Amino acid sequence: MNRPRSDTARLAPAGATTLLVIAKEPLPGRVKTRLTPPFSPAEAARLAEAALADTLRTVRALPAARRAVVLDGRPGPWLPPGVEVVAQGPGRLDERLAAAFAACTGPTLLIGMDTPQITASDLAPALSPHAWDDCDAWFGPAEDGGFWALGLAEPDPGLLRGVPMSVPETGAVQRRRLVDAGLAVRDFPRLRDVDTAADATHVAALAPHGRFAAELARLTGAVVR
Repeated sequence: MNRPRSDTARLAPAGATTLLVIAKEPLPGRVKTRLTPPFSPAEAARLAEAALADTLRTVRALPAARRAVVLDGRPGPWLPPGVEVVAQGPGRLDERLAAAFAACTGPTLLIGMDTPQITASDLAPALSPHAWDDCDAWFGPAEDGGFWALGLAEPDPGLLRGVPMSVPETGAVQRRRLVDAGLAVRDFPRLRDVDTAADATHVAALAPHGRFAAELARLTGAVVR
């Protein structure tokens, strides 16, 4: 079923939670390499840029104390007003995620750039005035076994360091780390990341009016099925 996007072009009011997007600069050969083939590296980068633009549009529609892209690379025309850029730290992905949380104080929610189908309503529960009442963490599982969102009432980089990334058990290990630390965890819906061409088609159908779906539609005429 197609879900209408509930975001707007205007920046939403301030809230209590810092909202981060972990992202790579969408350069050919550096992003969405599993889309190649059937797409070329340049086409995969265009899809990555569209996914990031859709994600940031949704971020702007949400109440947050601060909105920032934790970026590996340099900002481009996809960066909208009202969103800061913070450089990613060095090391493995778990270390970079840990560093992103370490740089924040107070409730912080981090999401990825690979779920352009997210809407403001998907994330709203973690950004409401009562989002952290009797809750220490928010967790968004991904269909491939990873996770697309992680929120912490009190950012603790130790909760992420050492979690194996990009493996089928990543999400399970990360969520278990939260529970074992004694945190009360609330879950977002399970979503599908865009990694493969099949993922792209599925996700575009969930958000047919977004930039990602439009970019996929422009490119699929050249794709061998």
